Amino acid sequence: MAKSKNIPCPVRSISLPSRLNPNGLKIEAELDKLKNLETSSHRAETIQAGVLGLVELYNCVQELIQCPNTQKALVQHQNGAFVEEALEGSLELLESCDTIRNLFRMNKEQVQHLQSALRRKGADSSIEKDISNYFIFRKNMKKEIVKNLRRLKQMENRVGSSVFWDIEQHLSMVIRVLREVTAVTTSLFKAMLVFLSYQDTKIKPKGWSIISKLMITKSASSQGGQIFSGMGSIDVALASLREQIRNNETKVDVNVARRRLQTLDSSIEGFEAGLQSLYKQLIRSRVSFLNILAV
Repeated sequence: MAKSKNIPCPVRSISLPSRLNPNGLKIEAELDKLKNLETSSHRAETIQAGVLGLVELYNCVQELIQCPNTQKALVQHQNGAFVEEALEGSLELLESCDTIRNLFRMNKEQVQHLQSALRRKGADSSIEKDISNYFIFRKNMKKEIVKNLRRLKQMENRVGSSVFWDIEQHLSMVIRVLREVTAVTTSLFKAMLVFLSYQDTKIKPKGWSIISKLMITKSASSQGGQIFSGMGSIDVALASLREQIRNNETKVDVNVARRRLQTLDSSIEGFEAGLQSLYKQLIRSRVSFLNILAV
């Protein structure tokens, strides 16, 4: 497999002036950490680290937004035009975050159902129905993933499309920061969606070509279904188990599927915790922008 590339961010480095904002260097450091994360392999641990880093980044940005100089500049320039842009973007990010949380929740429910079924039924032929239902769920989920990847792609294309003239230095820095934070956030959201969508090449679905075109990096897209995630490992284990049962094999091993389901269950819990913290930060950020307009 080719070496992973860095997480993309379709904006340039910002080099924040610390004399204008003491929090600037910290924001720049957090952004650099996120952009240097290697996420094209879509490993759960790497993406989870990115989510936690994003939470810390929003903490730093919140301090920037609360700065009196920042609020004054945002309100006065073009009657708060950029605040309106930021509000629209914050709503889209909140909706995307909530959708991704629900997708992980639904996956967790399916995983736990399979764990329970395997404990009760073991290698009994009746488990085949549970496995088939899981694959039906995965197929339907991919339609939702494709829809949300397209939405995030559209949002990425809009970031920075508006041009603001006659901007003083501090406001220019603030706008660059907020747009870059939005770009990094959408990249992490796409990484989580692609993580949920992965299947091994042996059982690659028809919808994979659509997903691969909407993936984060060009290198990841070229690798396509060859990239293997926790979701893919479950699919392979369950497909193998179902095949063994259908062939009436004398020795059917359910332990591999059990172990991988347990690993994925724990991994999903990590995503849920990170997404919960991030969702709170996104709400906090949106409230701050609403308060600026209310002044």
